[in-house]
Amino acid sequence: MAVTKIRKISSWTLLICTLISIVILGMFYAGGIVDPSAEMKEPIYTGLLIDWIYVIFIITAISTVIFALWQFISLLKASPKSAIASLIVLVFFAALFFITYSIGDPTPLKGLNADSQDYNIPFWLKVTDMWIYSTITLVVLIILSVVAGSVKRILNK
Repeated sequence: MAVTKIRKISSWTLLICTLISIVILGMFYAGGIVDPSAEMKEPIYTGLLIDWIYVIFIITAISTVIFALWQFISLLKASPKSAIASLIVLVFFAALFFITYSIGDPTPLKGLNADSQDYNIPFWLKVTDMWIYSTITLVVLIILSVVAGSVKRILNK
């Protein structure tokens, strides 16, 4: 059975992202602490970990939009009804991000070091909450889809 090009690309992408994540997590946990005598311990590579998480989320969001638009354009030629369905999914993603950004908490965090204060503003706090809430929502939807698919398969037997 031949492996398609997109499957090869996605497998390599997953492997590379996983390896980078493992290296960054290893650096974060084994890299030491900035000031061991401080009341709140701060790992040295906290910024690197946060930056990597943002990179992964941004790449995910951008690729989702690109592939959704690509699917929409491809389906528009073959099946306009299916194209509208894929457009609705894209609208739901935009609504999810808007809603989760709107319910994000803009209250500045206390006890952060001076370097972190650049990001302790309402915009970044709400963006962080948006990603967390969106991730939780999508994980719950994935679990519900898997359960619903399993139940449907069992009932059809």
